[in-house]
Amino acid sequence: MKRYNLTAAATALAVLALFAAANFTWGASPVKDVIKVGFLYENDESTPYTYNFALAQRALENQYPDRVETIVKSNVLATETEEPLREMARKGCAVIFTNTDSNQVMQAAKDFPAVQFCQESYADLSTADAPENYHTFNGKIYQGWYVSGIAAGMKLKEMLDAGEITADQALVGFVSSYPTAEAISGYTAFLLGVRSVAKDARMLVKYSHTGSSYSQEKACAKELIDMGCIVISQHTHTIGPAVACEEASESRKVFHVGYNQSMLDVAPTTALISTRVNWTPYVVQAVEAVLAGKRIEQAVDGDVRGNDVGAGFEKGWVEMLDLNTLIAAEGTQEQVNRAIAAFKKGSLDVFRGDYIGVDPENSTDVYDLSAGYMENQQSSAPTFHYVLRDVIAIVR
Repeated sequence: MKRYNLTAAATALAVLALFAAANFTWGASPVKDVIKVGFLYENDESTPYTYNFALAQRALENQYPDRVETIVKSNVLATETEEPLREMARKGCAVIFTNTDSNQVMQAAKDFPAVQFCQESYADLSTADAPENYHTFNGKIYQGWYVSGIAAGMKLKEMLDAGEITADQALVGFVSSYPTAEAISGYTAFLLGVRSVAKDARMLVKYSHTGSSYSQEKACAKELIDMGCIVISQHTHTIGPAVACEEASESRKVFHVGYNQSMLDVAPTTALISTRVNWTPYVVQAVEAVLAGKRIEQAVDGDVRGNDVGAGFEKGWVEMLDLNTLIAAEGTQEQVNRAIAAFKKGSLDVFRGDYIGVDPENSTDVYDLSAGYMENQQSSAPTFHYVLRDVIAIVR
């Protein structure tokens, strides 16, 4: 009887040991008391883009002041990220976050398998051969762009109803850095939001072809204003377009829709509304996973696809900022709230309608939106890359 009990106990212990070993490998790492967390930024906090991301860094520092030590590197070019990432890894960072569009992040992850590398996803990124410690994430920002468009459309409709402008003058302008899928998806969703209220609205798009140039972005916005655009928005990194709107408002009516941060401080009489990705949920939950020795995608609350996670209004990953009630059309807040509620329920279909989209890189590649297009269905990175025929024009 005693031999039987000892054998059974030994067997049980062996099974438990095997389970623990398997669980350790699956869980990625042991529990940690204190860790170093790296943040590598494409710009610095003087730009809305990096300022918005740094809000997540500060939220993490405030939530775990005794368990997290942060290391920050700013103004790192996408082509020069490899060495700063390696330096952070050598300094002992357990997890590194970056908002750069760089293909060098994945290589660094391969060279430092004990470090978790988390990169803001972008459309040109392929994770086919990504190592297990490489992760991507993004918010469904097309939702915020669509809601922003509703606010802009309400203003245009107010002006149309008052006879201040005619249907052919319902022009919106958009300043974008480059013709990427992320930018095209954003400004398309914005225009579709506008046209859900002001059906005759059209859009002019001007590319700055710079990563972060205040003067160039401002000049692009001024050109669009001079061409008759009443609302200006942007998918760029500086406040240049907002300042251009504020300066132009001295001689004509023009309004601005912002990205990444509220623009009320720099454009108090023209800033209508802004939208942003809230990076805090991902950053905090990913660090909590590392502290607990868990795989990041087990701990982050969002749409998980392998090592990629995304979410929208429903998880607090997308937010609207500061509707300017002094200039917004009556009823705008109600329409904004209604659209956000619909997104949270999953009942608002943005990329659908009587439109034909054309790939700007291949004119034979067209897409009929009457069939609908599900953005972020396969990845957190935006993928819609078709310019809508007849309603969107690119200004050279």
